[in-house]
Amino acid sequence: MKIAMVGAGYVGLVSGACFADFGHTVVCIDTASEKITALKEGRIPIYEPGLDALVAENVRQKRLAFTTNLTEAVAGADAVFIAVGTPSRRGDGFADLSYVYAAAREIAEALTGYAVVVTKSTVPVGTGDEVERILREARPDLDVGVASNPEFLREGAAIGDFKRPDRIVIGAEDARAAAVMQEVYRPLYLNAAPILFTGRRTAELTKYAANAFLATKITFINEIADLCEQVGANVQEVARGIGLDNRIGAKFLHAGPGYGGSCFPKDTLALVKTAQDYGTPVRIVETVVAVNDQRKRAMARKVIAACGGSVRGKRVALLGLTFKPNTDDMRDAPSLSIIAGLQDAGARIVAYDPEGMEQARPLLQGVTYAQDAYACAEGADALVIVTEWNAFRALDLVRLKGLMAAPVLVDLRNVYSYSKAEEEGFIYAGIGTMMKIL
Repeated sequence: MKIAMVGAGYVGLVSGACFADFGHTVVCIDTASEKITALKEGRIPIYEPGLDALVAENVRQKRLAFTTNLTEAVAGADAVFIAVGTPSRRGDGFADLSYVYAAAREIAEALTGYAVVVTKSTVPVGTGDEVERILREARPDLDVGVASNPEFLREGAAIGDFKRPDRIVIGAEDARAAAVMQEVYRPLYLNAAPILFTGRRTAELTKYAANAFLATKITFINEIADLCEQVGANVQEVARGIGLDNRIGAKFLHAGPGYGGSCFPKDTLALVKTAQDYGTPVRIVETVVAVNDQRKRAMARKVIAACGGSVRGKRVALLGLTFKPNTDDMRDAPSLSIIAGLQDAGARIVAYDPEGMEQARPLLQGVTYAQDAYACAEGADALVIVTEWNAFRALDLVRLKGLMAAPVLVDLRNVYSYSKAEEEGFIYAGIGTMMKIL
């Protein structure tokens, strides 16, 4: 099939490359000419494991191409995916759909025959209806289908998620559009990947409901972690104890500094706003949003407490800046709030991240960047693990202690055990575990 992917960002690029790898002919379109130039030259603008090789192979096979010319790319396409950004709108937090609607208007003018226009972007309920209205208003004679096909990609594991999905959700209002979408995903259907056909509005809400539920699990275990610290329990063992219940499951029960990234903060807020607009507030999700925002800043206070109540004039080293490992995404990363809190308390910050430092530089002021974990720790009064990169899982603790001015280890991802850190002479503060104070 011929597929046009409008938007060559994270979702569009990963989806386009994977569709091409299925054997479809895919053109990714983006208005950012520098991004398209980079992609044509083989430079991938985002970090995602395996994506560079996947893109290169499918470009070589002439199944994947990049352009800024939407008209040429959309002409003759069987399916046109809208994969543009839907950031939180400044002021009210609702999803900004201006890019989606602008894409729909351009697509309407470019279509030359029947095609299915598919919203791949995460959009509030009813967006597909508005996309269809825009298409038909622009071209009343247009023969077109409109579908919703939300993405469920985890940054750092996106290619595997696309090729071996838990499920594929397709929202379509007519059999013809559903048939086209089934053909698009036929390579996965043959591998027995579950495909759920629903109405468009159901598909749109499914995406938000999934992310809100996962964000709730994260926030729940974080609050249990705080309780564990007060009563002398271990949150990791609590999480294992409840996660072995098949009704609950073990995933997303890892206590930490709060969720971040491009999806959970934006999508939970958008769901809250949508529910308020329809007069059916989602109180649990509202609380999740509030608790998570407060938690990130609270992690700075945890570091300050571990340092004896003050970090003024002290050098604090942070390992990990991105919101999770295996990505360079800094959007709503807990590190941003943690660093702001520590700087407000007078700390001097040095940081190291394997992939995220270039993306962090424009977002952070007064931070020194190190070339590796050990250089970051040198002369530090406290070392804080913020992101659980594999490179931080087997550090030489003896060497670290020898480099540091004070042996304070604040482990916000519970990478190390209390007993191991104490054995090496560290004053250790984890999440949901015991903590010794200077």
